[in-house]
Formats: sequence, C-alpha cells, structure tokens
Amino acid sequence: MVLQSLKNCLWLSCVLRTPKACFWSTASGGLIIQSVSNDVYQNLAVEDWIHDHMDLEKQQVLFLWRNSPAVVVGRHQNPWQECNLRLLRQKNIKLARRRSGGGTVYHDLGNINLTFFTSRKKYERMANLKLIVKALKALRPQLDVHVTDRYDILLDRQYKISGTAAKLGRTSAYHHCTLLCNADKFVLSSVLKSPYKGLKSNATPSVPASVKNLFEEDPSLTSEMLLDAIAKEYAMQHQIDHHINLINPADETLLPGISNKTKELQTWEWVYGKTPKFSVSTCLNMAYKDSVLDVKVNMDVKHGRIEGCHIDLPEQWLPPGLYSELVKSLTGSKFCPNETTSLVTTLLRVCPQDDELHSRWSLLCENMIMLM
Repeated sequence: MVLQSLKNCLWLSCVLRTPKACFWSTASGGLIIQSVSNDVYQNLAVEDWIHDHMDLEKQQVLFLWRNSPAVVVGRHQNPWQECNLRLLRQKNIKLARRRSGGGTVYHDLGNINLTFFTSRKKYERMANLKLIVKALKALRPQLDVHVTDRYDILLDRQYKISGTAAKLGRTSAYHHCTLLCNADKFVLSSVLKSPYKGLKSNATPSVPASVKNLFEEDPSLTSEMLLDAIAKEYAMQHQIDHHINLINPADETLLPGISNKTKELQTWEWVYGKTPKFSVSTCLNMAYKDSVLDVKVNMDVKHGRIEGCHIDLPEQWLPPGLYSELVKSLTGSKFCPNETTSLVTTLLRVCPQDDELHSRWSLLCENMIMLM
C-alpha cells in the first residue's frame, strides 16, 4: 500500500499542471482532466458539474478518476437486488447511485474510470471504446482486446475488463466506462452477489459476466500507465496537447456549486429512495426452541419506504396489539435496518415484562431486519 501511494505521488509529480483558474477557458477543442480525489460521491458530482456547466458544443472533455472501494448502481436499479448491502456495511464500502443507466459496478483503486463528454450530436460510445483499445494495444501490442456489440471490452475473447453506461441530455452527453487493471476480484464478486430473497422488481438488472484484470495478463501494467496511455491517445485523436489537468472536486472556486451536488449524491433519498417500486415476498424460517416456524412476510416498498406490510405469524405467538403496532410502525418507515432497529427497540419498551414474549419479539425483529 505504501509502495502504491509512492507510485501515485511520483506519477502525479510528473504530470504537467495547468493553473486551475484558466484551463477551462484557455483549452480549445479538447481537455483532459483528472480528479485528485478517490471519493466516489465527489467524482460523480464532477461528472454532473461538467455536464451541466461546460459548453460541450465547443469543447470535448476526457475525465479520468479512481475511487476507494465503492459499489455504484445505475440510475434505475435496485441496490437490494444488485449487491450485498450487509457486506458493504461490514466492510465500510460506500454505495452510490449514478445518474446514468446501465448495470452495477465495483470500484477500487485498481479500477480506472473514464468519462467522455461531448455534445449530444457528437456522442459515439463505440469510438470511445475503440480509442481505449487502441491505447492498450499501443502500450502492450500482445494484448488480445476488442469491443463487443454490447459496448463491453473483452480480454482474450471471454473476460470482461470494461463496462459502459451513458447519460444523454438535451444538448450534452457523456459516456463513462470502467477498466479493470488490478481490482480486488474476491471483494468484487462478494459484494455484487445479492443475498436477499423474494424481491420482485422492474428495476434494470445487471448482466453477470466473467471478469479479469489486465494485471493478470501482464503484471508490469499499472493503473498510472493505463491512464497515461489513454490520455495520450485521446490527445492525439483530438489534436490537443497531452496535458492532464489535476482538479480537486471539493474546490468551489473552480467548480461553483459542486459541494451541493456531492451532498445530494450522498443522501438516503438519492441512493435508496430513487429505487423503483418493488415488493418482498418471502418466508422466514425461524428456529425457536425445538421447532422451526415458517413466517410469511409480504411488503411493498416505494421510494425506499415500506408502503404496505403483512406478517403471517402463528396464532397467539404475539399479542394482537403488539403485532398491530409493529405493522403500523413499519408502514411508512424506511426499508432500512437502522430505522427498523430503532422502531422495534421503542416498541419493546412498551411490551409486558415477560421473558418468553421478549424472546419471541427479538427473534421476529432480528429476522425482519435481516430482510433489509
């Protein structure tokens, strides 16, 4: 890790820096920028800012960025369906929702992110992917890489090393893609495997694929080398100087209003609340004393909140009043373990002081929370 940090510092020290106050306006035709931040929310906010503020009719932009561990879902996806949220919380891996469509991806510092900004009329994702392939071949001619009709880049004709998503505005557009250099494949496969059962949703599903790191093919490759090769190819094709302009996504003098965009992308309402309506229909197999109880649960979730809830409990297992209070409290609350834990803890305080009842209540609530 220390060696990698040293490599990053040495590489950044070699990059030609352009004064931040002028490079937006002085560059003509094309511009290459790189974020000095590894925060997923800040970097996604930069995408929004460029799309909303720059005149992409006059200037095309290549944005290079990398993130600390994060899972990023597409605009119209269901995070409960796409990843293991409990594991993300355990590993302190961030969850983000981007504004483009497409599938879910895992980011870490071994994964490169590239965003190509153009006017809508000049938008052409195939050309962008071919540019990446050309840069890879220039760097390592022996690499067997090609672009598919699905706009993926495959290594050795079978392993996915790059996935694509896009946002098309009225006049502006961007196409962003990943490039696996040396990502943690064990974490990637673990967090992108949903454990949640009984979810029904019309949200856009991800398409599973076998993946491989370029580092596995050639251990001499580094993320810095790949970024530089792609920047050089972009500069050559757009006939601009090979200047990589470093930007700080927290710099309000350079990017006015960027902090508000970053904050919005971190809110529960955006990350979870934008999930398309879905339902949960499952059976909890609860081990209690010497038996196993089958408890059917049905919930409808809209904007990330429980809209309707029914729990089919064995007769007399809980007092009717307590059951009614549980359903009443859950309805309208966030489909979220923290909020549900708080609710059930509050309800437990008004329970009769009965050890048997408390034991049953705790078991039910633990299983309900596991659904989230």
